[in-house]
Amino acid sequence: MKGNQAIAEAAIRCGCDGYFGYPITPQSEVLEHLMAERPYLTTGMVVLQAESELASINMVYAGAAAGKRVMTSSSSPGFSLMQEGLSYIAGAELPALCVNVVRGGPGLGTIQPSQSDYFQTTKGGGHGDYRLITLAPASVQEMYDFVELGFDLAFKYRNPVAILSDGVIGQVMEKVMVDDYKPRWTDEYIEKTCPWAATGHRSTGKHRIVTSLELEALKQEAINDRIQAKYRKCEEEDARYEAIQCDDAEYLFVAYGSAARICMKTIELARAEGIKVGLVRPITLWPFPTKAVAEIGNRMKKILSVEMNAGQMIEDVKLAVDCNVPVEHFGRYGGVIPTPVEILEALKKIIK
Repeated sequence: MKGNQAIAEAAIRCGCDGYFGYPITPQSEVLEHLMAERPYLTTGMVVLQAESELASINMVYAGAAAGKRVMTSSSSPGFSLMQEGLSYIAGAELPALCVNVVRGGPGLGTIQPSQSDYFQTTKGGGHGDYRLITLAPASVQEMYDFVELGFDLAFKYRNPVAILSDGVIGQVMEKVMVDDYKPRWTDEYIEKTCPWAATGHRSTGKHRIVTSLELEALKQEAINDRIQAKYRKCEEEDARYEAIQCDDAEYLFVAYGSAARICMKTIELARAEGIKVGLVRPITLWPFPTKAVAEIGNRMKKILSVEMNAGQMIEDVKLAVDCNVPVEHFGRYGGVIPTPVEILEALKKIIK
């Protein structure tokens, strides 16, 4: 199936309660697959095409406030419209899953693949001091796997999680291993495990209010302290990466998603010419695998950050190695996909 279809199939099978979204290329197959499968007849999952991305993210906010496993998906311009809602969800400390199948920009840009939403997603595109836990799939299988992982992390930290894909991974077709259907959470389970949720159960005797508003500065500072402590814990426990042929490498690629897949072919070409190069593929873009990039990167002569943008992740790579190793950038943008040969030529250039 396509990567977008894998997202939808995983949502149904992992026990998702609701999807609220709006069609936009190149991710419309997520909504189309859900509509075609009609999970509300089998698992009871709600699937609703909202009137806009603004509506869909606020529907997610409401579902999350009730302790439900809810999600949305979009592509770059639509994800931009969701930023206020994401800030509210983070401020209210609610779990939710958002998928962004990135296309080229800025503006309406193009419908072709890009990785130009890295800053928006990992640095917090809305207002306030918050983060999106961000997963970067590099295959259709990971598109599937990261849905359940995303929900697990969202509920672990009571924070929105983003799956940051792109038009390549969203549209490519590959074989996928799927799981058996898992039941949706019962109201009793939600009541037991989500004591913060606005479940409407008067039997609890508690008046639960879910909000991101606090008018007293000292109380708002305390809320921020709690949120920042969660983020530090996430950085320690859930930074994920993959290291490929780094043991004997003299040079290093750092790339994620489809750019990482292309780099794997470049490694093959480079090593055939006697150039020892490896790859670190961040799986979580936030928390960025800073310790791993530092440990591996500081052994290298030079590092090339390969991205389908004008240079965004390179900032995190430079911070990781603390400027001890030269870090250069190679990227194509506006929807252009780099070739393995182009990346190899860029590597040779920085070697010279």
